[in-house]
Amino acid sequence: MFDYDFSPYRQPRNSVVAQRGMVATAQPLAAQAGLDMLKKGGNAVDAAIATAACLTVVEPTSNGIGSDAFALIWTKGKLHGLNASGVAPQSISIEAIRARGYDTMPVHGLEPVIVPGAPAAWAECSRRFGRLPLSEVLKPAIDYAENGFPVSPVVARNWQHAFKGYTKTFKDPMFESWFNTFAPDGKAPAAGELWSSPAHARSLKAIADSNAEDFYKGELADRIDRFSRQHGGFLRKSDLENYRPQWVDPISINYHGYDIWELPPNGQGLVALLGLNILKQFDLGEKNYIDTYHKQIEALKLAFSDGKAYITDPRDMGEEVAALLSENYAAARARLIGSTALDPAPGTLPKGGTVYLATADSDGTMVSFIQSNFMGFGSGIVIPDTGISMQNRGHTFSLNPKDANALAPGKKTYHTIIPGFLTRDGQPLGPFGVMGGYMQPQGHLQVVSHLIDDHLHPQAALDAPRWQWIEGKTVWVESNFPNAAAQALSRCGHDIRVALETGSFGRGQIILRDPKTGVLSGGSESRADGFVAAW
Repeated sequence: MFDYDFSPYRQPRNSVVAQRGMVATAQPLAAQAGLDMLKKGGNAVDAAIATAACLTVVEPTSNGIGSDAFALIWTKGKLHGLNASGVAPQSISIEAIRARGYDTMPVHGLEPVIVPGAPAAWAECSRRFGRLPLSEVLKPAIDYAENGFPVSPVVARNWQHAFKGYTKTFKDPMFESWFNTFAPDGKAPAAGELWSSPAHARSLKAIADSNAEDFYKGELADRIDRFSRQHGGFLRKSDLENYRPQWVDPISINYHGYDIWELPPNGQGLVALLGLNILKQFDLGEKNYIDTYHKQIEALKLAFSDGKAYITDPRDMGEEVAALLSENYAAARARLIGSTALDPAPGTLPKGGTVYLATADSDGTMVSFIQSNFMGFGSGIVIPDTGISMQNRGHTFSLNPKDANALAPGKKTYHTIIPGFLTRDGQPLGPFGVMGGYMQPQGHLQVVSHLIDDHLHPQAALDAPRWQWIEGKTVWVESNFPNAAAQALSRCGHDIRVALETGSFGRGQIILRDPKTGVLSGGSESRADGFVAAW
């Protein structure tokens, strides 16, 4: 286990420890919904599904029924990976998008909408590992959607920000349902104001009663198909009918004696592993903390340049993942890091606005689960009378046919959402994650370093000031980032800019289990409405 000190004088005031179960996420009502499943005899998988479904209601600013999802599940001595990211519609193509006047994939509208995977993820996780029926697990989400809930402060702020922007830009009739659903009174709900969505509740009930079949083959699929055809979209019922989530083998690297696990591409978890693999080539010692920050930033920049160049649908990557994670490749990339900031470029391979949650139960099952619409509410498309907001993951496709991530029918795109997991000597320690677009692998690298190199408690690891690489030599730091470190990094050639808002620095959750005692230690994001529900 991590050798951090449990002394109350060393821990954040909101540290949480428990033994029978724990759920950590950015919204208290959703965390409590997951804990309720544990108390009803469910396991950590049931708790994760209940929390994820509930988050589509109580935090619609980040995810919805039309989201994608990924999961890492430790149960009965093995770590399982689920990729429930969607695929591009069969009728789409680079030529079809360019014919509409686009040089890059648009952010909003029906063009970037691909098959959503979240409902299939809930059903598949429940089928394989759950104890309770899906109809029981989705009850809290259905109840909040039907009867309403008070909107939490950070969600309200993000909701109002989206409403202001959408009011200016969403003029096409296809966006009318977004306003009817999320701003029915002509405004976004304020913090503490009650909001409900009976249509959302009906859709969740149809998914619960049919084990998600209704979403992919039934009436909900018909509604999605009709709306897409009516407004010139590419998604069809046949795309939904043919979709299946995929069980995959997680990938890992060993970092200072701990195994760090991520899902393989098309997710960007590979970027986090690449960065850590480069970083471990250096002896950070007792910390010249300025040198540590510098090397973390440089390692991450190199990792991202490789990730953006190579990550795409895993069917198109061949042996590239193994090559990228090799020790020789990491050592070669580390040799590029000097005392000054560099402009990163991808290496040459050897030939050959998201929600995250973590759950744990008393039997040893632990879940790292993440789902997202991408960029806040996603595409801005809500299927009328369903409450289903559709993701816009297709935005990350390239319209350059020579790029690895070039748009093609039935293809998975580069995906930003990534769950993480820690083990040591074959024993599970627990799930971790930091949501937030391209901040996610950066957050993973920083949180893992805080846990392992700095020996911080989960809550302290999450509370620590963060940096965020933007592009080139530009690095944003939070306003509470040490001023002396910021100035020293600037002298190293980094373009340091202090961000007054914390919204872009990610929102994380961590649950760790002591293998000897079974005691759970949890942390939840202080930059959001974070909460750890414990039993």
